Amino acid sequence: MHIVYSQSVVEFVAVATETCLLLEQHQSHDRDDLVAKLLKLLPLLYAKAQLLPEVDGADAFSPESYVSESDYEWLRMSLAETMGEIDEFEDTLYDEGVQTGELRWRNVSECLADIYQPVRNFVETYRAGMEENTEEALWAVRDTFELYWGADLVDVLRRLHRVTYIDQAGA
Repeated sequence: MHIVYSQSVVEFVAVATETCLLLEQHQSHDRDDLVAKLLKLLPLLYAKAQLLPEVDGADAFSPESYVSESDYEWLRMSLAETMGEIDEFEDTLYDEGVQTGELRWRNVSECLADIYQPVRNFVETYRAGMEENTEEALWAVRDTFELYWGADLVDVLRRLHRVTYIDQAGA
């Protein structure tokens, strides 16, 4: 059996597809419902991404980008509108993996769009069914998880947890 059909990849595809659909259809949910669903799906996405097998990414193939810049911007702006006042949050800056102690402003909407883009690109490549392309896309989604979107996911999860459980307790 080819690696792209392994249990860990198939499970990642299932959770990734569900996450992408939720983000694409987020306007059909009110903010509290969307946040509740994200608090359940994002940890699963993170766990399944950690379990993706390592593959050699040395081939020249670059996975196709299915998410256009206008798709990304629509999602980011629409999520910002849905998130409203909880969209912006302060986060500690890390420089090359070292906490600097500096604070920066982030947006839930931008982090979610940054997660959506590589995940949706992988799902669409997987759906196309060409094993060699899917293997390269697998390498790309795992690599970008380790370098970028995994940290964004944790940051968003922390923000959504805070507004759901901590800020509500003090209100």
